[in-house]
Amino acid sequence: MIYEVRTYRLKPGSIPEVEKRFAEALPYREKYSKLGALWHTELGPLNQIVHVWPYESLDQRTELRGQAMKDPHWPPKVGEFIETMESEIFLPTSFMPPLTPRALGGIYEMRTYMYQPGTMPEVLKRWETAIVERVKLSPLAACWYSELGELNKFVHVWAYKSFAERDRIRAEAMKQPTWPPNTREFLVTQVNKILLPASCSPMQ
Repeated sequence: MIYEVRTYRLKPGSIPEVEKRFAEALPYREKYSKLGALWHTELGPLNQIVHVWPYESLDQRTELRGQAMKDPHWPPKVGEFIETMESEIFLPTSFMPPLTPRALGGIYEMRTYMYQPGTMPEVLKRWETAIVERVKLSPLAACWYSELGELNKFVHVWAYKSFAERDRIRAEAMKQPTWPPNTREFLVTQVNKILLPASCSPMQ
């Protein structure tokens, strides 16, 4: 399984219209493969949408995207609003739950860590140990590491019902002796975004 994460920076004020057109075109796109999630940024780098597409392999991605691009209804007619586009391929961690349609709370925090080259196997090992207690506090929506694009990148996405719940749970998590995972020695950068789901997103 691979996940393509596509991030588009849009013109200010255009997110509602982009999501509307995306939702209108989505049924045509999902004839070929299903959308995993569609979010927009609320905090962090603004005016972004993030859409996630699961595939069995890179070959399947190439085949299905080729079929979809022949559909006259896809992609959605939003080119006038797009300023930049980024596509990255990620592999799921061993402890990531299936990316299935579900309502997890409505507020998603995407945290992206860059690690030193060559350290990812050890990072994954330490995370696998530490995550057991952390997911008892709030659901892990997704957790990937980069395969194509910017390498040595580790992304984890957490779901919350409210900003107050996020603050409370993060405070509780910091009291756990195993959290956060002991990977600070390998860290290069950390970035986070607060994401809200579009109305057509399978993850709410």
